[in-house]
Amino acid sequence: MDWKQKKVLVFGTGISGIGSADLLEKVGALPILYDGNENIKEEEVRGRLAPNSNAQIIIGELNDEVIDTLDLAVLSPGVPTDLPVVNRIREHGVKIWGEVELAYENGKGDVLAITGTNGKTTTTSLLGAIMKYHQDEVYIVGNIGTPYTEASLKMTPKAVSVAEISSFQLETIEKFHPCISAILNITPDHLNRHHTMEEYIRVKERITENQGPDDTCVLNYEDEVLREFGKNLSCKVLFFSSVRTLERGIYLRDGKIVYSDGADSTEICAVKELKLPGRHNHENVMAAVGMALSYGVPLSEIQHVIRNFQAVEHRIEYVIEKNGVVYYNDSKGTNPDAAIKGIQAMDRPTLLIGGGYDKDSSYEEWIVAFDGKVRYLVLIGQTREKIAETARKCGFSDIIFAETLEEAVHICAEKANPGDAVLLSPACASWGMFPNYEVRGKMFKEIVNKL
Repeated sequence: MDWKQKKVLVFGTGISGIGSADLLEKVGALPILYDGNENIKEEEVRGRLAPNSNAQIIIGELNDEVIDTLDLAVLSPGVPTDLPVVNRIREHGVKIWGEVELAYENGKGDVLAITGTNGKTTTTSLLGAIMKYHQDEVYIVGNIGTPYTEASLKMTPKAVSVAEISSFQLETIEKFHPCISAILNITPDHLNRHHTMEEYIRVKERITENQGPDDTCVLNYEDEVLREFGKNLSCKVLFFSSVRTLERGIYLRDGKIVYSDGADSTEICAVKELKLPGRHNHENVMAAVGMALSYGVPLSEIQHVIRNFQAVEHRIEYVIEKNGVVYYNDSKGTNPDAAIKGIQAMDRPTLLIGGGYDKDSSYEEWIVAFDGKVRYLVLIGQTREKIAETARKCGFSDIIFAETLEEAVHICAEKANPGDAVLLSPACASWGMFPNYEVRGKMFKEIVNKL
């Protein structure tokens, strides 16, 4: 696209919006940064832009006169696509993209993209490490690491981008085309945004929308939705399974990860060689291995990286052992299914800290997954009453309320016995108490280290 003098509305003034505006100015477009939150100060937004930026800034009301001048609107991931103001933009015939589409349009090289409800960050980090070991020009972008828009103009045709892509970002793609994609799993999440499970599934599956016969999609065979989805794709499909042997695909057998091409099987590694605990992490490894093999990375290189790869920060992250009690930070467990993986990874009696922002999730399966492991459930945030009610209905009553994360940690430290674990795995988003799950996780670690 010829961007010269194109008027582009960038909806959202966070990291994504600032990155999009910066990219647009660099390619000669005329960005207009917009945020409907009237409490935001224009000078604060201006301070986050490049010093020489000429971007226009609009706070509060967006009038039709401005909309009529637009060539394109770029939505930040946090902006719902069904907002009244977004509908107005659409009704005026303005094309709507997201940050991912903007970055892809301006980037070069190959894209390897990962989505799914849980495991995206670990899989993306691991695949990124494999690709960096394999070749020189690799960018790890999307919901992890560098904003996609920040990296795209640096890319040469030899670049490989490993991208973590959320459902929010997939809502607004048009030409986005990964040569290798993966959908790790689909469980209920973000239903306050997507409204129905059907819509959430549809959006996740869009990652394959522009893939063709030469491309590959890696799918979890044990997810019934994805197993069915894989039957109708025009691209090649590679399944992985932690439960059964596959005729073709990647699977667990006798404690080993194995790849079969349909004729011969090859042992990748034993799970005991990995530094990532829990079956869910073994699935993440299988997905990353499948994507790397599909891209043509030699097996020896893949094996070297996966055997040395450390766990991602905030995902069942070992913090410290104090007074015989081990503390784990699983702040990335922002929904019940992710939090189930957290508790399943524990191999000792556990004091569990949960609660936070309500994403209209159901917590029954999480409570059931305690399976006698959880000694106390210490709850914080706006969901604590809802979770407590669910827990009692499920027959779990060892519940304690805390006003702050610090209070929750101190309660756990007081009640824990030597040999116990204290696990922060909230099953909820951080909003309302913390800016994001990273801040929540870092605060947990700081509090624990001061005990």
